[in-house]
Amino acid sequence: MIKFQDIKIGDYIQAEYEGTHTEGKVIGLQNDQHLVQVMTDVQDFWFSPEHLFPIPLTVKSLLKLNFTPTMTEDGSVKYMKGAFRIVTGKLHDDFSEFEMWYREDKRHNPHVKYVHELQNHYYDMTKVHLTVD
Repeated sequence: MIKFQDIKIGDYIQAEYEGTHTEGKVIGLQNDQHLVQVMTDVQDFWFSPEHLFPIPLTVKSLLKLNFTPTMTEDGSVKYMKGAFRIVTGKLHDDFSEFEMWYREDKRHNPHVKYVHELQNHYYDMTKVHLTVD
C-alpha cells in the first residue's frame, strides 16, 4: 500500500483490482475522499490507497524509464537520462545505496526503493516529470 500523501500526478504505480495488479500512471487525485485515478493499458479508474502498490526500483524499471546504463571503471553502474545521473554500487541490481545528481544538486543514499519515489526526487531536482517518454 502507498500512503495517499506520497502519490503525485504522473507517478507510475500498481493498481489492484480483484486480486490482479496492473501498472498504471496516476492521472488524478481527489483529496477530500483520498481517491487516486490511475490510467492502465485497459482504462482509467479511481482507487483507494489500500488498492495501490509501489513498483520496485530495478534495472528493468530504469530501462523502462529510458535511462541509459554505463559501466564505470570501478565496477559501479551509472544510469543517465539527460543531465540526471544515478550511480549504484558494484552489484548491478542493488539500489540499497546509490547517489543521484542533477547539476549541483547531489543526493547520497536518498530513501528511494520504488519508482514513484524516484519520480518525486527527479521532479524535485529537475522540475520536470520523469516519464517513459
